[in-house]
Amino acid sequence: MPGAANAGVRAHTHLQMLAAKFTGTPNRSGPPFGPGLFYETPASIACIYGLRPPVAGCNPYTVDANPSGGGRAIAIVDAYDNPNAVSDLQMFNNQFGIAPPPNFIVNYAPRGGATPGTCDPGTTAHPPQPPPAAGTGWDIEASLDVQWAHAMAPHAILYLIEAQSNSLADLMCAVIFAGAGIGSSTGGEISMSWGSGEFPGETALDPVFNAPRVVFFASTGDGPGTSYPSVSSNVVAVGGTTVSRNPVTGNFSFENTWQSTGGGISRFESRPSYQSGIAALVGDRRGVPDVAADANPSTGVWVFNSSFVGVPEWFIVGGTSVASPVWAGITNAAGSFSPSSAAQLNKLYGDPASDFNDITFGVCGPFMGYLAAAGWDLCSGLGSPNTYSGK
Repeated sequence: MPGAANAGVRAHTHLQMLAAKFTGTPNRSGPPFGPGLFYETPASIACIYGLRPPVAGCNPYTVDANPSGGGRAIAIVDAYDNPNAVSDLQMFNNQFGIAPPPNFIVNYAPRGGATPGTCDPGTTAHPPQPPPAAGTGWDIEASLDVQWAHAMAPHAILYLIEAQSNSLADLMCAVIFAGAGIGSSTGGEISMSWGSGEFPGETALDPVFNAPRVVFFASTGDGPGTSYPSVSSNVVAVGGTTVSRNPVTGNFSFENTWQSTGGGISRFESRPSYQSGIAALVGDRRGVPDVAADANPSTGVWVFNSSFVGVPEWFIVGGTSVASPVWAGITNAAGSFSPSSAAQLNKLYGDPASDFNDITFGVCGPFMGYLAAAGWDLCSGLGSPNTYSGK
């Protein structure tokens, strides 16, 4: 069970990095360094998922059509303060030819309240600056989330909401702060690329994800088992896949499971009505993920960060931390803007199978005991995005 020692107390990021780090002068014409480093760019992800006209092979070095569209707002909720988030996004945009967002706003969230799922009223009016994220991993997390949510929906207003710490109390307060902010203005999506192991009483926090005009996305984790808040019935749970490429040509081969993706059947959350059609698979409990996207660090994405070790560097990053902002951005750009997560989930589970890339090859889960299958399964849910249809 992921994060069992801190379940219900602290959350951890759902990212994984390859050991390689890249410094120097980027190409400014696609992947920062290469050729031969066939890691994913915004254009290659757009090609694989049918967000732009198809190009044979979807090779990161030959496709250059980035995702377009987006509107209203996307809020990223992470812990601690990344002071370089704005400049790092500028570097990312310059590299891949992406326009800056209409507005990028970084806000500090209040401290969590004494009662779970509340904020400390003494810090609500003037939240203090959180401690630095540098060296915690949350700096890379923030860079990843901001850059890839924006890449998928470049015309959306972008928010980074920084919690005071990685305690679940502080993060839940940050979610409340984010939901109230965009829910009362434009509406949009909130992405949460972190989680805690499940814990008794977690369902009492589910109302946090009920902000009007907001759809909440959460990554399912990077190991066998389930994670909160992705198992909440008010959250779109996003698992991970593997994008397989020809190691010589770099051309896309197929998409299969990521063996380390989180997923499974919740210990405490009841099966929501939108999962009635898969009751034979999940019984009377909530099953996750709902959907999935590329998350394997070996087939990861480019992320720029200048605070991790104090040296500006490009990283190859994976984990379901990638999949959540990607799905939030794609959903934003699709333009449906569901009034709630429940409405979005009913839409997804009611969509035709053609709106997803059904992942039918591979395994995941405890002892690699979950098998990919036609339709919904515990490794990739309904599948990865296939065009903007139904999103």
